[in-house]
Amino acid sequence: ITFGSCSQFVFSQFIRFAENIFTKNQLFRIASPEYNAPNMDGSGDFEQNDPSGQQAEQELATKMLQIQSKRFYLDVKQNRRGRFIKVAEIGADGRRSQIFLALSTAAEFRDHLSTFSDYYSSLGPPNPESVPDDGKLKSEMMIKDNRRYYLDLKENARGRFLRVSQTISRGGPRSQIAIPAQGMIEFRDALTDLLEEFGTNDGGFKGELPEGRHMKVDNKNFYFDIGQNNRGIYMRISEVKSNFRTAITVPEKCWTRFRDILTDYCDKMKKS
Repeated sequence: ITFGSCSQFVFSQFIRFAENIFTKNQLFRIASPEYNAPNMDGSGDFEQNDPSGQQAEQELATKMLQIQSKRFYLDVKQNRRGRFIKVAEIGADGRRSQIFLALSTAAEFRDHLSTFSDYYSSLGPPNPESVPDDGKLKSEMMIKDNRRYYLDLKENARGRFLRVSQTISRGGPRSQIAIPAQGMIEFRDALTDLLEEFGTNDGGFKGELPEGRHMKVDNKNFYFDIGQNNRGIYMRISEVKSNFRTAITVPEKCWTRFRDILTDYCDKMKKS
C-alpha cells in the first residue's frame, strides 16, 4: 500500500481513522500473542505476551502429577482466544516438553485415555517378539483447527507408554510428551477434575467487532475492515483504485505499535 505524494495529509487522515478504531476497540486488545509463528514447542495460537513483556493470559488452576520418574503439570489458562490446558512434562534429567490443548480437545483426549487404558489392561506381559517394528500398539488422531494430535501407545525396552505429539499445520515444530502407560488413569482423572471445574467450552471472544471504515484520497480509496479467524482478530487495509487493488492484514497484537509508528512519521513530517 502506498500513500502517494500527499503523504503527510494521508498519514494524518490514516491516523485519525486508526485512532478512532483503536480507541473504540480497547476492549478487543490482546497485547501480543503468537499470532503467531508458532511459539516454542508448538504452542501455536495459545500463548500470548504483550509488548511490555507482561503475560496477556491468566492461570486459572494447576495440577501436578508424579508418574514414575516424571512430573506432569496441567495448567488451565485463559487468554483472548479462550481457555486451554498446557501440559508440561519434566523428565528425571530436568528436560521439559509441553503441549497445548483447547478444553474441547482436552475432553476428547480424556476419552481417548480411557480407551487406551482399557486396551493396555487387556495386554499380556511385554513380549519383544510380538512388538511391531515401529513399537506402536495402538494409535489415534485428534484434530482441532490448525493443530493435529497423534496418540500412540508404544512399547520399547523401557516399557509401555503413551506418546502424545502435537503439530501445527502452518509449519510449526512438533512437540510431544510421553505418559507411562501405568499412569494413564491417573492422568485421565486429573484432566477430568479440571474439566468438571472449567467445562469443555473453549470460550474466546464472541463480541461485536467494530464496523469497517473508508477513506478517499485523490484517486485512491482506502478501506479498513476488522475480521476474525481461528488465529484471532485482524485489520485488513485495502488500497483500491481503477484496475488495481492490494491489501495488507495487520494482526491485532500489533495495532498499537502500527499506530505509534505512523504517529511518529506524522510528527516528523510536521517538523520538516
